[in-house]
Amino acid sequence: MTSRVAVVTFPGSLDDRDACRAVELMGGEPVAAWHGDSDLQGADAVILPGGFSYGDYLRTGAIARFATIMTAVREYAEEGRPVLGICNGFQILCEAGLLPGALIRNRGLSFICRWIHVRTEDTSGLSRGISDGEVLHIPIKHGEGQFVASQEELARIERQGLVAMRYCAPDGTVDERFNPNGSTNGIAGLRNEAGNVLGLMPHPEHAVDPDLGPTGGHTVLHWLLAAASERVSA
Repeated sequence: MTSRVAVVTFPGSLDDRDACRAVELMGGEPVAAWHGDSDLQGADAVILPGGFSYGDYLRTGAIARFATIMTAVREYAEEGRPVLGICNGFQILCEAGLLPGALIRNRGLSFICRWIHVRTEDTSGLSRGISDGEVLHIPIKHGEGQFVASQEELARIERQGLVAMRYCAPDGTVDERFNPNGSTNGIAGLRNEAGNVLGLMPHPEHAVDPDLGPTGGHTVLHWLLAAASERVSA
């Protein structure tokens, strides 16, 4: 049975259609969800896509966290079901308290749009096809992608192995020269303790079609669909 993936559209979302196309290319069934909906239509997984929800007023994701559908997303995540937040979606997950830390203005105070490399970290909590030390070639496009957290929170994140991805060189070496936005410890993506919620600043939905470029996004979408498939077959 094909896994159904709800892709949530907020006012200001702009990568929702790309996410739907990526899900379809990877063999899933995208389901359009609206910020004002009260349920996720029985979906097997959820994507909070990139964009500028509510114009990024106050802070990125600060208003979206109060959207009606976020009540359903929070309950969905607490039930152990798979949720993927991409760029603005990552920011929303942090604002909603589903992932630790926050995303602030890039260190250079400018919008960045280019291809970068990230290295997968301690992914034992994610499994489902994501191997430790895998280097993914994926694009970024954000102005507020610098991950920050308190010293205590950062220590917990590192101690519990919640870092899913770090910015790196093409050969996988983690070096500050390849950190595009100044993120603390080069953090590009995080998971929650249960391993069912994943947030990342790079855009895997733009890296799945070999006719358009690198396909580093396959690994991330495969994780989501594999996790969704487990729910379908359970």
